[in-house]
This record gives sequence, C-alpha cells and structure tokens, in this order.
Amino acid sequence: MNVVTTFIDKKREKQVKYERSMLRELSINILQNRVKQYFGSSQLTSSLVMNSGIEEACYDVAIEAYLLGAKFGRFGYYGEAIEAVKSRCYKDERHLIDTLYNFFLFWGKGEEGTESESLYYLCEQYVDSWWREGFMKSEKKYKLRMH
Repeated sequence: MNVVTTFIDKKREKQVKYERSMLRELSINILQNRVKQYFGSSQLTSSLVMNSGIEEACYDVAIEAYLLGAKFGRFGYYGEAIEAVKSRCYKDERHLIDTLYNFFLFWGKGEEGTESESLYYLCEQYVDSWWREGFMKSEKKYKLRMH
C-alpha cells in the first residue's frame, strides 16, 4: 500500500530540510559574539544581557531572522535587489524587532524609558544584521547549487 501525502506535507518537509542545512553554518560562538557586539557595549542592555533568559531570547530572534533572510535568498540569486526583497518580509521582520524590544522592556528595570528609542534601534540593527547574513548565505548556496 502507498502512503498518501499532501503537497503541504511535502512543502513543510522540504522547508525543514533547507532550514537544517542553513543552521549547520551557525555556531553558538557566533551567536554569543553578535549578542555581545550589539548589546554588550550599551550600558542600558549590558546588565540585562547577563541574564541567561534574555541572552537566549536574543539567540531565538537571531535564528528566526537568519532563517527569514535565508528563505528569501533565492530571490537575490535570481537578480532581485536586497532592498526589494527585504520589503517583501517587512511584517515578519517588524514582528521580530518588536518581540526583542518588548522582551528587553519587560525584563528591564524601568530605566530604559529615556533611552527606549535607542534600544529599539539596537534591536532593529541586530535583526537586520542576522537577516542579511541569512540572505547572503542562502544566495551563496543557490549560486553553488547546494540548496
């Protein structure tokens, strides 16, 4: 007897396989260094990043942004400009930025009110850097036909 599978199952299977292949290129050291680079230098967030829960939230958002960029890397391979591609996933990227920002506000000590705008820009730059890295690595995989 044959097993009946749907296109949705096949599509999801293919997506998981691709995400796993993209995540093989990431290491925990890269994630840690990027968190320290973006949030360790700011006096507002440096005390918060010492909390392991916040650090793990930064990792989660980084991985999601990386995979989001990787998902759109094939459009770059076909010649579309990075900014045009980025506009396609605007809502998803904003959601990741807002999630990280709200997480910092929730775990903060209340003193971030005066500097909340700079904190938001830090979160925006952090998510953007991971999105671009995922996009570039995915585009390279498509060029090398390793997808």
